[in-house]
Amino acid sequence: MRIATRGSSLAMAQAKLVADALKSCHSELAIEMVTVTTQGDRDRISPLWKMAGSGFFTTQVEQAVLRDQADIAVHSYKDLPVQFSPGLVIGAIPERKYAEDVLVAGEPIRGLCQLHRDALVGSSSPRRTAQLKRLRPDLVVRPIRGNVETRLAKVRNGDFDAIVLARAGLERLNLTPQISFVFDPCEFIPAPAQGALAVQCRKDDSAVKTLLADIHHEATARAVGAERRILEQLQPGCSAPIGALARTDGEDLLIDAFVADLEGKRYIRETIKGPAASWTELCDVLVQRLLAAGAQAVLESVSRS
Repeated sequence: MRIATRGSSLAMAQAKLVADALKSCHSELAIEMVTVTTQGDRDRISPLWKMAGSGFFTTQVEQAVLRDQADIAVHSYKDLPVQFSPGLVIGAIPERKYAEDVLVAGEPIRGLCQLHRDALVGSSSPRRTAQLKRLRPDLVVRPIRGNVETRLAKVRNGDFDAIVLARAGLERLNLTPQISFVFDPCEFIPAPAQGALAVQCRKDDSAVKTLLADIHHEATARAVGAERRILEQLQPGCSAPIGALARTDGEDLLIDAFVADLEGKRYIRETIKGPAASWTELCDVLVQRLLAAGAQAVLESVSRS
């Protein structure tokens, strides 16, 4: 099994998680990693929301599978555009354990309120920036790029007072001692599909699809499917602050979503709960509520800024 992946330490750790899961089901499987450099890897300076196009961390990895240089590709699911590349399918979505964001600070703190006034915080996404500014308007939020280790070093070196990262990445890299605190995902809503992995294969590769079925987690697939359906229907673009989190509650699915402007001053949030089997209908109702509350106007104002 040839696995296409970016070459960063986090991407390689994620690919290894998939490889180990496959080998636990199929011990005879031999694994080969195929590392790929993406557009996002080449440009580590420009803020992602200012780069043209989409799929900055995924397109070249997908191409490796399409060209039969690899059998599967492993992605951070939140990096994948909502429109999949022709010829590819998601063969498996392993279980998601951590969707939350975390804060890493240079000084010991246990909550956002403990950051000093005008603290400089690094954030790689408009979604995080908007929520930080909404909760603490006095904070100075600046873009930050680079892999996880590079960002952590910028806190240690004093370039930033704190940074916000996805918990899943630090968990997968065994860097959890660096975490100052974990945001409550009901208060600080994650990106759609944050913390989930997507394993792609060729649409016509039935043998690989059969192997991948053994590591697929249906509850996770339903939750991230709901989150991405909201993203797809709102069509916010890369620069819009939008978050969505779905989680199972017994036989029900509970979904939170928000749309905001870049300063977090206009913040529209909706919550819905209903039968998990009707998750697509729940998403559609939630989106209509967001739009009725003015989400479209907020998204348009962001696109003009």
